[in-house]
Amino acid sequence: FTNGCFDIIHAGHVGYLAQARQLGDRLIVAINDDDSVRRLKGESRPINPVERRMAVLAGLEAVDWVVSFAEDTPENLLTRIQPDILVKGGDYTDEQVVGGDYVRSYGGQVKVLSFLDNCSTSAIVEKVRRG
Repeated sequence: FTNGCFDIIHAGHVGYLAQARQLGDRLIVAINDDDSVRRLKGESRPINPVERRMAVLAGLEAVDWVVSFAEDTPENLLTRIQPDILVKGGDYTDEQVVGGDYVRSYGGQVKVLSFLDNCSTSAIVEKVRRG
């Protein structure tokens, strides 16, 4: 299980999701819906609506299921799915992963994977804005 906004899918996302998929039998990707992304990233986001973001993720070989959530964090979803492994990217520490304590409470694992250098949706958006 992993989660995020996944607004503009780039090589960093693809590599991260492929690594996450190798950790378990299947990979569930939960994405923030449009209102949630707006609250977290600002009024100019998301660039792509939730339906398109879900379609792109579902088309990736590493991804088995895609689900959206309306809250700012996936905590409610984690209590329903109870994944064996919760995966986040390298911009988090193990202690910062939302829901990590819950997943560990029933014997699950929390894994933080490193990022591909120079791949960031925010950096891509900023580069496009600057021209």
